[in-house]
Amino acid sequence: MPVSPATALRGLLSRRLVAGRDPVELARELVGAGCLVAFEGGDAALVARARGAGLAGSCELAVPVDRLDAVRGPAEDAGVAIAVTGPPAVVDELAPPGARIVVRADQPGADERCRRLAGRRIRLEAGPGHRAGLGLVRCLNVLMAADGHLGVAVSDPRLVAIAGERAAWNGRPSDSWELVMPYGVLLAEQRRLVAAGSALRVGLAVAP
Repeated sequence: MPVSPATALRGLLSRRLVAGRDPVELARELVGAGCLVAFEGGDAALVARARGAGLAGSCELAVPVDRLDAVRGPAEDAGVAIAVTGPPAVVDELAPPGARIVVRADQPGADERCRRLAGRRIRLEAGPGHRAGLGLVRCLNVLMAADGHLGVAVSDPRLVAIAGERAAWNGRPSDSWELVMPYGVLLAEQRRLVAAGSALRVGLAVAP
């Protein structure tokens, strides 16, 4: 009997990430359940495997800027998106035009950085603590009003709700932004978001 995506996701997200699980096989399950995937780490071999599994268009590889040269070519050839992390000035200078830039909302000057980068592909990360949440809201106000595709990496239901409110206020279509959450966190919320048709990218920690 066929299993619906909602049922598959319910079963999949009820399990914590087990050490040693193959990241591509786990990504295949998540994509089949209606999620996108962010490999948090990995290399050219992982990119090739994701492509071979037919997952390239649903996956993003987060890579430190000092490893960008090693994976950029293979990722572009495979059709796997890249998210670039690292020191803001270096990332902003070296990230390719089509790459996603990871911005930490708790870093000094994050909202000004968002104004400079508005229109590009951004992943906005909240960071820990109350002050980081305030910074995230300031950055959301800038980026939701811009045209670039936005990923919002949060694991606090209050911030999830705020991101949705800002998207609605700015008339953002559902395909113009996404939520990013680690695997195994806020399981009920992840199921609710997918069932509601929200774009959810699940982060999988991968050894470099």
